[in-house]
Amino acid sequence: MAAFRLVSLANAALILLLFSCNVVKADPVVERQHSSAGHWVDTWGAMPQLTEQANLPPLPFTQPDVVFNNSTIRQTLHMSIGGNQIRLRISNAFGTSDLPITAVTVALPVNGSAGVSTIQTRTIKTVTFSGLSSVIIPNGALVVSDPIDFPVKSQSMITVTIYTQEGQTTNNITSHPGSRTTSWFCTGNFVSSEDLTGGSTASVAHWYFLSAVEVWAPTTTGAFVIVGDSITDGRGSTDNANNRWPDLVLAKMQQKAATRNIAVINQAAGGNRILADGLGPNALGRIDRDVIAQSSVRYAMIFEGVNDIGTAATDTQTQQAVGDRVIWAMKQIVIRLRTFNMPIFAATITPFGGEGQVYSDPNREVTRKRVNNFIRTSGTFDAVIDFDKILGDPSNSTQLAPQFDSGDHLHPNVAGYQAIADAFPLNIFNIAPKNRRRD
Repeated sequence: MAAFRLVSLANAALILLLFSCNVVKADPVVERQHSSAGHWVDTWGAMPQLTEQANLPPLPFTQPDVVFNNSTIRQTLHMSIGGNQIRLRISNAFGTSDLPITAVTVALPVNGSAGVSTIQTRTIKTVTFSGLSSVIIPNGALVVSDPIDFPVKSQSMITVTIYTQEGQTTNNITSHPGSRTTSWFCTGNFVSSEDLTGGSTASVAHWYFLSAVEVWAPTTTGAFVIVGDSITDGRGSTDNANNRWPDLVLAKMQQKAATRNIAVINQAAGGNRILADGLGPNALGRIDRDVIAQSSVRYAMIFEGVNDIGTAATDTQTQQAVGDRVIWAMKQIVIRLRTFNMPIFAATITPFGGEGQVYSDPNREVTRKRVNNFIRTSGTFDAVIDFDKILGDPSNSTQLAPQFDSGDHLHPNVAGYQAIADAFPLNIFNIAPKNRRRD
């Protein structure tokens, strides 16, 4: 028996030694990432959607049944908060075929500018995905990159360059058309080139495939996600200037120590509605993907409803029904987000009256005011920011104030976006979420 015990102990020691020799050493970047307290937080995001025909890339980058064949795509992104490591999310949420990614790099743009095609080559880092530089993303899926040692500063720009040799064999692809930022394409592989000098080049103000950038940050850091439509997406702002109202609120937050650790993530799309798909999936249906599934979200906000009201028929019965459903859907969104113990804010719907504005109608105005009354007085939300009051004309409550009107009587101009930022109360980030109730 003694001999048996000795043999057993020897075998156990041998097994332990063999196991130890076969343990794969963790990637040093991952070790360093987890050596201090922290977590991944979204620092930039864009709502993915199915690309409309008019927003597909121009020829030759769109051909029948294939997009971006043998193409380099260079896109600049505006960071919220900073850190020493980042990760990228690439989405094929709306693609109806595999998305083959051949190579990806990240770098700083020349002069730190938005919308430029040139990069600082000394800053280039190769991006991998679970160790692979080339990946195939199935339809409906997304991939997250490995951590990249790439320091970024708050409110700075980065450039992500993607090369796909085969292209995506469909014309149903994922993008965010309302980038308000110029993206660049060329034929051939130029992911590590200072500029794009392929045989064919083009530029558009859309983003393709990129859905988020995450930063490794202290656990005290979190994200503030805004669900919205074209007013939040920046219609009426200046291309390549990052002066949408969420950008301007971010700039204000970065000036205060108490809010400097909160990223602002813009999950809006032009034409978006709460109740129905259209330009992007409906807000009620995308809360899980665009808010809950994002990294380290601490606060959420909804500023929607104008397109539900404005695209519904003007008769009293229809407007009564759409108002009822918008209010119900807002309650549902709050229930869903309260499950995750996050405060949920709302903004009142801004005016859309005025000559030539197709939404303008007395019955629609009744619905807007009824929904706004619910937002202001129901107690459903943890905080309410009264955009209607900020931007409305004091002498005519159905219209935007003239100095804030971009000209279409619906979308504010940059002065209007700045007025929102100036009035935006930063103390709402001190609010604890209301207690969850079983009702």
